[in-house]
Amino acid sequence: MNKTAIKNYAIWARVQLIESCKQRAFEYGVTEDGNYASNLKTIGSRILTDQEVEQRNQLIGQIKQKGYAQVMEEAAYTWFNRFIALRFMEVNGYLPSKVRVFTDETGAYKPEILKEAMTLDLEGIDRATVINLLEKQDNDALYKYLLITQCNALSNGLPYMFEKISNWTELLFPANLLRNDSVVGRMVTDIPEEDWTDAVQIIGWLYQYYNSELKDETFALLKKNVKITKERIPAATQLFTPDWIVRYMVENSLGRLWYEGHKDFDKSQWKYYLDEAEQEPEVEAELIKIRAEYSQIKPEEIKVIDPCMGSGHILVYAFDVLMQIYTSAGWSERDAARSIIENNLYGLDIDDRAGQLAYFAVMMKARKYSRRIMSLDIKPNVMSIQDSSFMTNDLIDFVAGNDATIKTDLQRIKEDFNDAKEYGSILNVPSFGYEAILDRVDEIQSAIVEDVFQIEHRNVAVEQLLPLINQAIIMSQKYDVVVTNPPYMGASGMTGVLSSYAKKHYPNSKNDMFAICLEKGLKMIKPNGFESMITMESWLFLSSFEKLRNSIIKNKTIYTLVHMPYLGKGGTSLGINFGTDMAIISNSYIKDYVGTYDRIAYYETDNEGVPTQFPVINEFYKKISQNLFSIIPGSPLAYWISKSLISDFEKGTPFGEIGFPRTGMQTSNNDKYLRLWFEIKANEFSYGGKKWIKYIKGGPFRRWYGNLDYLVWYNNSPNYILQQKNARVLPESELTEIKCTWTDLTTAKFSARVAPTDSFHDISGHCFYPSEEYYLYLLGLTNTVVFQHIMDIINSSMHCQVGDVARTPVIIDKKREVDDIVNECINLSKNDWDSFETSWDFKKHPLI
Repeated sequence: MNKTAIKNYAIWARVQLIESCKQRAFEYGVTEDGNYASNLKTIGSRILTDQEVEQRNQLIGQIKQKGYAQVMEEAAYTWFNRFIALRFMEVNGYLPSKVRVFTDETGAYKPEILKEAMTLDLEGIDRATVINLLEKQDNDALYKYLLITQCNALSNGLPYMFEKISNWTELLFPANLLRNDSVVGRMVTDIPEEDWTDAVQIIGWLYQYYNSELKDETFALLKKNVKITKERIPAATQLFTPDWIVRYMVENSLGRLWYEGHKDFDKSQWKYYLDEAEQEPEVEAELIKIRAEYSQIKPEEIKVIDPCMGSGHILVYAFDVLMQIYTSAGWSERDAARSIIENNLYGLDIDDRAGQLAYFAVMMKARKYSRRIMSLDIKPNVMSIQDSSFMTNDLIDFVAGNDATIKTDLQRIKEDFNDAKEYGSILNVPSFGYEAILDRVDEIQSAIVEDVFQIEHRNVAVEQLLPLINQAIIMSQKYDVVVTNPPYMGASGMTGVLSSYAKKHYPNSKNDMFAICLEKGLKMIKPNGFESMITMESWLFLSSFEKLRNSIIKNKTIYTLVHMPYLGKGGTSLGINFGTDMAIISNSYIKDYVGTYDRIAYYETDNEGVPTQFPVINEFYKKISQNLFSIIPGSPLAYWISKSLISDFEKGTPFGEIGFPRTGMQTSNNDKYLRLWFEIKANEFSYGGKKWIKYIKGGPFRRWYGNLDYLVWYNNSPNYILQQKNARVLPESELTEIKCTWTDLTTAKFSARVAPTDSFHDISGHCFYPSEEYYLYLLGLTNTVVFQHIMDIINSSMHCQVGDVARTPVIIDKKREVDDIVNECINLSKNDWDSFETSWDFKKHPLI
C-alpha cells in the first residue's frame, strides 16, 4: 500500500474540497461575512429553482447554527466520504449496476457511467433529464446528475453512508469533476487501484490523513492554551491502528473467548494469539470453570463493541474472526454475515464522518460474504454519538402522551445526552425500560397525524429520537468483548465541561482520555469478558495512575500485555513519539494467574512495519503473576522485575524513612531572582550573609559533586521571594543540614551529588537530607546501576520525583567500604569541577 500517495492525496483533497464548497456557496450568494438574505429567488441574472431556494435556505440555517467554517468542513468531508466509498465499491465490484462511476474497463479516468448513461439501470434515473443533458453536450452537469442519482440509489442499501441528496449538500457539489486534476481525477490517478482491494485499510488511512492538517492546527492552538473543543476532538485524538496490532487485540480477546471454550477450534490462522502460560493447579481449576461458561455461549450471543471505532478497522477484523467462529459452528457465510451485523458487532464514535466510514466498512465486509446483504434492510449497530439538543419539552410531551413513566425516562435521556458530543462513549448511561419508548415511537410512526406540529414532532421522533434510544441501549448494555484504540488527550487539553465530568466519574483515570476509556471499558464488559486496548504506556508506571493500576491488579486479571516503550528521539516501534502498550484484561480476578508480558523495542519488520517474529522472544519476554506488582511501592506493572529485587522491596527500608527526600523551592520568577555566581560580588554570598544564597538547580548529568552555578536573591528575608505569586521557599534551617541533590528532569541516567550545606535547592534540583551516618552510603547507592534499575521500575518517565526516590528500598551492607569509595569519588569529582574557572572554588588550572 502506497501510504505516501494516500497521505498526499488526502491532505490535498481536503483543501480542494473546502475551497470548492466555498466557491459553490459564493455562487449562491452565501459568503463568510454573513451578509446574505434568505428566500432569494435570483442570484445576479440567474433564476433559482424552487429546490435551489429551499436548499439555499437550509444552507443558511446550517451556517447560523454551526458557523460558516464548520459547515464548509462538513460539506467537504461528506463529499469526500461518498467519493471514496464509490471508488471502493467500483474497484471491488460491489456497485449493483456493475457500471464504474470513475473509470473505464482499463482503469483510466474515463467514467463508464457517462458512456452507459442512456442504458444505465439505476433506480430513480430520469431518462428525459439524461437525454436533455446529452443533447446540450453538458458532460459536467450530466456527470453531477448521474453521481447524485447513483448515491441516492445506494441510499436504500447503505442509508447512513448515502443519505438522499436533496438537501443543502447537493448545492455544494464540487464543480469540474471531469478534469484530470479534480478531486476524483487525482483519486484515480494518484492512488493505485490495487490499494483499494486491501480489505478496508485504505478507508482508515484516508480518514486519518484527511484530518492530519486539522490535527496539527489543533495542537498548535493547544500550545497557546486553547482547549480542544468538541468539534476538534476527533481530529486531535484519532490515530489509525496498524493491522497487526488490530489482529493481536481481537485474536487475544474475542478469539480467546471462543477458543478457551472450544478447544477443537482451529486457531492456526491467528498469527498473534498468545497461548496461556503454565498455571498452578489452583489457578487451572478456576480457569476450567470459566472455560465451561465459554463453552455454552453460541456465536450469535457474543457481543463485541469498539466504543471509539474511528473508521471501523477493528470492527472489520472482528467481523472476520466472528465469521471463522460461525462457520466452525456450522453456519453458512451468508447467514453468518447477517447475524454478525444484527447480533454481534457494535460501534460508537464521537465523529459523524467516522461513523459513516465505519458503517460503510462493516457493510462492505458483510458484502464480501453475502451478495444480497444491501437489499435486506439491515441496520448495523454502528453509529456516531449524538446529543439530545433536539429534545424540546413539547417533543417529550408529544412522545410520552399520558404515560408519566415514559416522560420521566425521556427527560432522563435528555439530561444524560445533553453534552454527548463532548463526552463520547465515556458517558455513564443507566439501563432501564427503553422498550416502552420504542413501542411508543412505533405507535407514533404508524398513526395518522394531520396537525402540522404533530407531523413535525413525529418526524423528529422517528429520525432523531429513535436513533438516540438505540444509542442509549448500546451504551448501557454489557459486552463480552470491548476492544478499541482510545483517544489520547491529556487533562490540560480538555474543556471545563469534559474535565469536570472526568473528575467526578473517573477520579482514578482523569488525567488522560485514554485511561478514562480504559476504566470505562472495564465497566462495559460482562463477568469473565475481555477488554483489549492499545494505550499510552504512562498508566503502567506513573503515580498519577496508581489507583487505576491497583484497582486492576486487585479486581481484574491481566492475561497478556505487549509493551512498546518510548525510544527517545526515534519514537517507538510504531514510529510515534510516545510509548504504547496493548493489554488484554479479563473482568474477573484469578488469584496468582500468570500473565504473558512482551517488550517490543527494536525488532525486524517487513515493508509495512509488521514484526517478522511474534511474540518477540527476548530478555523482556516474561511470564509473571500480577500480584507481585503490589509489592512494589506505587504498584507499577514492572513485568521485567526479578524475584530477588521483589525480595529487596519486601525486606528493605524505604529510602524516605532514612534519606528524607524533599521537594525544592520555587521563585516563580527565576529571571528576577536568580543569577550566575560570578555575576555577584564574592563577599555577598561567600561569607555567611543572606543577601545571596547558593542555589541548586539540577543541571546536566553529573555525579558526586558539581552543577554549582546559581545564586538566589534572598535579600535577608523569605518575604522578598514570597511577594511573588505562587512562590514557595524553604525554611532557613535547611541552610545548615547535610544534603545531596539530584536532577529532576533528565533523558540520561539518575545522577546525585553532594550539595553545599549553606544552599537552597529548586524544584528541578530536589535533595535528600540523610543523617551524617548515612549520607555517604545513600549517595553511593543512588549512583549505582541497581538504583537506576529500581527507578526505571518505579517511574519510567523522564522525571525523577521525590516520591519515586522515597519508595526505593535501602539495604545497608558493607557500609564502611562503601563510605570510603564514595568519599574518594566526591574528592575526584570536586577536583575536576574546581579545575575550571566556572567554579567558585577555582584556584588555578591543573596544567599550570
